[in-house]
Amino acid sequence: MVSDESADTAAAAARHAQRLARIRFVLVETSLSGNIGATARAMKNMGLARLALVRPKLGARFADADALARASGADDLLAAASVHSDLADALAGCRLVLGSSARARALAWPELDAAGCGARLVAEAAHGDVALVLGRESTGLSNDELACCHYLVRIPTNPDFSSLNIAAAAQVFAYEIRRHLLAAASVDAAACAATPVPTPTPTPMLADERPDLATAEAMEGFHEHLLQTLIAIGYADADQCRTLSRRLRRLFHRARPDRTELNILRGVLAKMAGRPGGAQGRGRRTSID
Repeated sequence: MVSDESADTAAAAARHAQRLARIRFVLVETSLSGNIGATARAMKNMGLARLALVRPKLGARFADADALARASGADDLLAAASVHSDLADALAGCRLVLGSSARARALAWPELDAAGCGARLVAEAAHGDVALVLGRESTGLSNDELACCHYLVRIPTNPDFSSLNIAAAAQVFAYEIRRHLLAAASVDAAACAATPVPTPTPTPMLADERPDLATAEAMEGFHEHLLQTLIAIGYADADQCRTLSRRLRRLFHRARPDRTELNILRGVLAKMAGRPGGAQGRGRRTSID
C-alpha cells in the first residue's frame, strides 16, 4: 500500500510537471533558424517544452540543418513547435504574458527582472497557461507587441554592451524558471515530510489565484471592441490613437479582469455604441493606425 507521504510526494511532482507544461516561450519573427534551435536547447535543459513561433523567416521550414545542429538533441521541441501568423494566435489561452526587451520605452511599462520573471511565471502556471515573448534579433518587440504583455522583462546587462543573443536570454529566463520551480518543490517536499523548509529560498512571487482570468485572446477582442467604440462615439481619432490604445491596454493589464467582468465591460461598450449584445466572442480586428 502506498503511504500518505509517498502519495503526497507523487502529487507534488505531478503539480510541478503541470506547471512546466503550462509555460510557453514565444519567438517573434526570428531571422536565424540557429537561434530557434539554440532556444529549444536552452528550454529543454531546464525542463521546458512548449515553443511557439510567430512568422519565423523560414516559415514552416524553420527546422533546417542549422536549427537541428544548434538544438543539440532538442529536436523533439522543434518538431512539436507551433507556427503562428500573428502574436495573438500564439498567446491563445494564456492568463499571463511577459515580454522581453532590452529597449526602454517612451510609455513606461510595468517591469520585472529575470528573477521576477521566473517567479511570476512559476506562480501563475499553477493556475493556467502563461507565456514569455522574445522579439526579433535586430529590433526586439514592437510597441504594439509589447502592449499585448502584462510586464516588460529586462535583463540588467552591461549598458556599454547590452545586446544579448535571443538564445542566451532564453537560457537566463529558463534557468530562473527552473530555480523557482525547484524552490517550490523544496517547500512541498518539506511539507510532505513534515520537516523544516530548507534555506535559503527565493522570495515567492504572489500570483493572482483567480481561476477564471480573461485569456489573452479574450483581452485582445475586448481592446478591439473598446477602440472601435471610442472611435464610433467620437472620443478617439482613428488616425491618432496609438498611444491612447497602449495606455488603455496598460490600465487593463494592471486590472486583469476575469471573464465575467470582461463581459460586463463589453456589454457597457455595446450599450454606448447603441447596439444590443456584443458581450460575447472576439471582435474582428480593425486597422486603426
